[in-house]
Amino acid sequence: MALRSERAIDRPVSRRRAAESPPEPMFGLIESMFFAYRDFVRDADRILASDKFGRAHHRVLYFVSRRPGLTIAELLEILEITKQSLNRVLNDLLERSHVVTRSGETDRRRRQLYSTPRGDALIAEIAAVQSARFEKAFAELGPGAKPQAMAFLQAMTDRPDPGAPSVWAESAE
Repeated sequence: MALRSERAIDRPVSRRRAAESPPEPMFGLIESMFFAYRDFVRDADRILASDKFGRAHHRVLYFVSRRPGLTIAELLEILEITKQSLNRVLNDLLERSHVVTRSGETDRRRRQLYSTPRGDALIAEIAAVQSARFEKAFAELGPGAKPQAMAFLQAMTDRPDPGAPSVWAESAE
C-alpha cells in the first residue's frame, strides 16, 4: 500500500498551483513573538517561584481572581485543559489558601471558585510587573500603540473567550 505522500508526488500539479508560491515564513516576527513571550512570562515566573508555583498555577489563579464565582467547567473551557491537569493545580492553590470553593447559589452541586486575599495579592503583584512591561513598550511606540496591540492580539486568537466578551474592550482602555 502506497503512503499518502508517495501518491501526492505521483499526481500532476495543476498550472494554477504551480504558479502560486507559498508565503514566505515570517521568521523575524516568529522570533520576536517567542522572545517577547519568554521575557513577559519570566517576570511572572520569578514571582511564582517564591510560592513554588508554575505557569499553570498562574493561569488558573488569574482567571479565578478576575472572574469571582467561576465554575470548574467554565475554567476548563477557558483554559482548554483536562480535569486531571486542573485538579492537580487547583488542589495546590486550595491547600495553600490562594483559592476557595463554594457551592453555587442556584445549584448547590456546582462548585464556584473564588480567589482569597492571598491569591488576589499574588495576581496583583504579577500584574504590576507585567503591566509595567506593557507601559514601557507603549511609551516607546507612541500614541495608538495600545489599541493596535489589542487588535493584533484579538486577530491572533482563534476564538474569543465565551465567558467574557468585555475583556477585550476593557483592556483596550
